[in-house]
Amino acid sequence: MISVVRSRAIRLLKVAGLVGMVAALSTGCSVSQAFSLGWPQGITAQADRMREFWVWSVVAALVIGAIVAVLIMWTVTFHRKKSDKMPRQFQYNVPLEIIYTVIPFVIVCVLFYFTVTTQDFVDAKVNKPDLRVGVVAFQWNWDFQYLQNKPDMNGVYHVRLAQDGEPVVTVGSTTTIPLLVVPTNRVVEYHLRSRDVVHSFYIPDFLFKRDVFPDPEKNDTDNVFQTTIQRPGAFVGHCAELCGTYHSMMNFELRALPPDLFDRYLALRSATNPQTNRAYTAGEALTTLNCGPLCAPKAVTTFPYSGTGRTVRAARQTQGSP
Repeated sequence: MISVVRSRAIRLLKVAGLVGMVAALSTGCSVSQAFSLGWPQGITAQADRMREFWVWSVVAALVIGAIVAVLIMWTVTFHRKKSDKMPRQFQYNVPLEIIYTVIPFVIVCVLFYFTVTTQDFVDAKVNKPDLRVGVVAFQWNWDFQYLQNKPDMNGVYHVRLAQDGEPVVTVGSTTTIPLLVVPTNRVVEYHLRSRDVVHSFYIPDFLFKRDVFPDPEKNDTDNVFQTTIQRPGAFVGHCAELCGTYHSMMNFELRALPPDLFDRYLALRSATNPQTNRAYTAGEALTTLNCGPLCAPKAVTTFPYSGTGRTVRAARQTQGSP
């Protein structure tokens, strides 16, 4: 009888292994993607920490689930009903009760510890970041502002001004995807704010998002976070909070430049373009840098949804209002 049960168990294990192998191969994932459970490689130290935390949390859950499944199968296999005779009854089993009380408590404490340490690492801020950026969300686009390094008497960081006195900002429109240009290997601080409803600042390669509230000070929300981007490139960004009709079209692009290129970019943004007699736009500054695909003047990871007629519709509503 025992040999029959063992052969069945071995057969089930073989089938389960075959099914698992077929499932892994059919997903088309690479070895690294399979071991990371599909999580993408982030571009910040904070993203790496969150990725490691979630992967190991899933591994722990799978191990615990496997142990529970084995215990259930053991009970079902070796403690089945063998006769109508009432089995021996036990009122208490103190060692067993201690075990199944203490072990879950220890598991929860360990997970809580790693959750808190990861959260503290992601939310940590240095006193003097290398760059401060204002992120203003509105229905249904983005306004990126380069802020002065020093606050005023009230602790407010004002928008940096160009030579012509205009603020150094990049604003998206129906036909333009806004570019948020930042340096790599430097601490960048983001100040989030909304002009209307609640939005969400989400860059998938950050493995992180944060809600964007109007009047964050009055809402007692932490609207400031910092990152250090580890490699140059273009990365798509989204609004991850349902904010109205064109929520799905509220995209932007993060362009991470090497520090020397970014310094030249910011100097151009603060200078006057002799061809227009106005401050360089983001696209004009990138074109002047002429550094290849990294300096493309328009977004390369997403595109504007110009067919929505947002501008025309807004104008008609304004004309028709009393």
